[in-house]
Amino acid sequence: MANGNNKVDLKRRKFLLAATSVTGAIGASALALPFASSMLPSEKAKAAGAAVEFDVGSVGPGEIKTTEWRGQPVWILNRSKDMLKSLDVKNNNLSDPNLKVVSQQPTYCQNATRSIKSNVLVVVGICTHLGCSPSPKLEKKGDMGNEWEGGFFCPCHGSKFDLAGRVYKGSPAPTNLVVPPHKYLDDNIIIIGEDQEEKA
Repeated sequence: MANGNNKVDLKRRKFLLAATSVTGAIGASALALPFASSMLPSEKAKAAGAAVEFDVGSVGPGEIKTTEWRGQPVWILNRSKDMLKSLDVKNNNLSDPNLKVVSQQPTYCQNATRSIKSNVLVVVGICTHLGCSPSPKLEKKGDMGNEWEGGFFCPCHGSKFDLAGRVYKGSPAPTNLVVPPHKYLDDNIIIIGEDQEEKA
């Protein structure tokens, strides 16, 4: 039985309740901060998404070189005059020769060569079927047969692409190879990962 000497001190109870709530909130915040920071991308992850500089002047006519952007291989192909001529051959064999079905390139590469400069192709070297890596088969004919005009072949499932990265009909790959955003800093240096300013 309670008697008159055991009165509840309401002021003290409110103070203790408020103090406990504030302490709990501070503790929860202190625990949440490292957890939230762990969800931010690491410096390595930030670097993986960063733009990449490449000297296209180091690629001779008819040659291809590979660099890496966002963990993906990017091919830089310096197409010779004969290679450029082949882009007009057998367009009716391509699934999307006019780049109208699915946009796989920036608008400034929405042209017959899928490039800013007609001779320099910049394309992600990953097949659009299941993410395999095609092989450059740049020479005409050879082990690809007499009808081959040069391009890229994915040995995993047989997808074929021309020298602009456009997919051939009958290939398992549903779309053309991806042209990444890129721009020229000068005649030879490109930045992969940044868009070219379009001319007005």
